Amino acid sequence: MSKTETTETERTRDEAAGAQLSTAPQEETAIGGPVLGVVGWIRWFWRQLTSMRVALILLFLLSLGAVPGSLIPQTSADELKVQAFKEAHETLTPIYEKLQFFDVYSSVWFSAIYILLFVSLIGCIVPRTWQFVGQLRSRPPGAPRRLDRLPAYTTWRTEAEPEQVREAALALLKGRRFRAHTAGEAIAAEKGYLREAGNLLFHVALIVILVAFAWGQLFKSEGGKLIVEGDGFSNTLTQYDDFKSGSQFGLDELEPFSFKLDSFHGTYETKGPQRGTPRTFEAAVTYTEGGGADKKAVIRVNEPLKVGDSKVYLIAHGYAPVVTVKDGRGKVVYHGAVPLLPIDNNITSTGAIKVMDGYRNKKGEKDQLGFQAFFVPTFAGAGEGTMFSQFPALVSPAMALTAYYGSLGVNSGLPQNVYQLDKSKMKQFKDEAGNKLAKRLTPGQSMTLPDGAGSITFEKEIKEWASFQISQQPGNGLALAGAIAAIAGLTGSLFIQRRRVWVRAVRGEDGVTVVEMAGLGRSESAKLPEELGDLAVTLAAQTPPAAPAPEPAEEPAEDPAPSEEADK
Repeated sequence: MSKTETTETERTRDEAAGAQLSTAPQEETAIGGPVLGVVGWIRWFWRQLTSMRVALILLFLLSLGAVPGSLIPQTSADELKVQAFKEAHETLTPIYEKLQFFDVYSSVWFSAIYILLFVSLIGCIVPRTWQFVGQLRSRPPGAPRRLDRLPAYTTWRTEAEPEQVREAALALLKGRRFRAHTAGEAIAAEKGYLREAGNLLFHVALIVILVAFAWGQLFKSEGGKLIVEGDGFSNTLTQYDDFKSGSQFGLDELEPFSFKLDSFHGTYETKGPQRGTPRTFEAAVTYTEGGGADKKAVIRVNEPLKVGDSKVYLIAHGYAPVVTVKDGRGKVVYHGAVPLLPIDNNITSTGAIKVMDGYRNKKGEKDQLGFQAFFVPTFAGAGEGTMFSQFPALVSPAMALTAYYGSLGVNSGLPQNVYQLDKSKMKQFKDEAGNKLAKRLTPGQSMTLPDGAGSITFEKEIKEWASFQISQQPGNGLALAGAIAAIAGLTGSLFIQRRRVWVRAVRGEDGVTVVEMAGLGRSESAKLPEELGDLAVTLAAQTPPAAPAPEPAEEPAEDPAPSEEADK
């Protein structure tokens, strides 16, 4: 082989070796580049999904996704509020419906984040658990060769034998709850394993919370009922105004109980800048469980009535004026309390009064009446402003009525809101002057319908109503346990410091035992030097101290070179 060929071969070999040693990223080419394949891509996706970084991102997305559920009315909680929101925000409603913002917790995107987080947490926990179990089964590592290079270090001399020092150190460290053992001429100890246990407990608790959430969504039941004072409720499906349940919930699992709203009492601040602010909301009820004896209870906000696995929450209230409607012959065709829905904090309320059966017009023909009602519990008075309530309590109630006749549309077979009046097939009454008939009434006053069509009277009695939510949430207890465990685990992982301590005792060159003690924290810990100092003081007190090592004698200075004058 010629010299040129040898040089070229060596150059090629050097380039190949350099390429192997180089840490620079290699450029992938279309020809000969690495190909992951289907299995490779699956493994890569699994590694990314089970990384702690992705788990934290998914947890953040889950928290962020819950924000619309807190700010926007949810169908599962209150359909009436959702309907009112849709009517007030016609532009946003189509967008929110497409994004499923009215059903956040059952939406596709929230469920996807939830499931991915669940899988990610399991993928994080399983390998870390096996690693932690391996650490518990293994012993702390032996002492480094140079203990004086560790961040916390001390040394002293003693007349005790090295074996005696090591035995005393082993007993001391075990007494301080260190996992310790003898490793050659040193004692190796470690403490703070609960830090990793707390970290694992926190992640397991998150899984428990997710399981509890899923369990509650599958087996929950939730319904609402508006009840006027004096009326009652039985926990059957037909009694609910609205009812929703999980896919695995059976109607036979409804708790057998009933209750009656005896009275509702609300108080409000009467003076100062907080005037009108609610102070107490209380619903006095009489309930029976499973056909047993009657029991009395008071339901307050955040203080529900508990019956078996069910809870009855007080969520809203309002007023139900009592009205009487008569036809042209003076026959009473409707009498009762009409619940009206509040539209502001001062309980300005609106609703509809519907007379569907029993009414006949002046010709004797069957007809239907409808009244649009606008009620205020505290009216400022004529000429004192608009028809809006000035205070939420019943101080000076008034009700404005607009009368209609025709078809209410209740026989069409389509569902209809009982608090709204369908005027598409109705006509408004007109007075003698040809103006549309509308009148403001106070308790005890009546409005006479034209042409002998009858009358409507606003009775002096005004009842109050309360809206209740009856729910069964089987996962609440499990979620609470998970939350407590998560807090405990997070506390342990933040405040427990994992650290190692080594004690080496060897005989020095002068025959005296030299003791070295050093510590190393697995994380930043300002208390490690303090703890090591306390251990050193305790161990030194158990062994007799030795005289300090003699300092090396100073060598005598060399005689100065003789001067030329001395030679002379």
